[in-house]
Amino acid sequence: MTDTLDAVPETLGDIPRDPTQDGPKVRLYLVDGSGFIFRAFHALPPLTRKSDGLPVGAVQGFCNMLWKLLVDMKAEADAPTHLAVVFDHSEKTFRNKLYDQYKAHRPPPPEDLIPQFPLVREATKAFGVPTT
Repeated sequence: MTDTLDAVPETLGDIPRDPTQDGPKVRLYLVDGSGFIFRAFHALPPLTRKSDGLPVGAVQGFCNMLWKLLVDMKAEADAPTHLAVVFDHSEKTFRNKLYDQYKAHRPPPPEDLIPQFPLVREATKAFGVPTT
């Protein structure tokens, strides 16, 4: 990654914004974290940690995508003021009560991807981005 954050404001609050009638503009980006993980997993060749063979390719791809988003966001004149990453939950949710076939035909995640889910959550927190 060659992009840096040096040429952009320190925080999103440092970006000048035209106030609205209710105060400064507030913009929220919600990232589909599960979508990022699966996209990274299927787009990149397998990568494992040398010390123990743990698969980490999706983690690297996810971090690269999140980093690029953060860099691009800070460079925008209308940059969002808030960002959060939202992950799917593995347990049943209210959607399953509303529609019993919700995700019924979705195959389980690949075995190499399962141990990467908690690593991606940790990486997201390390970026200082709130998650669900």
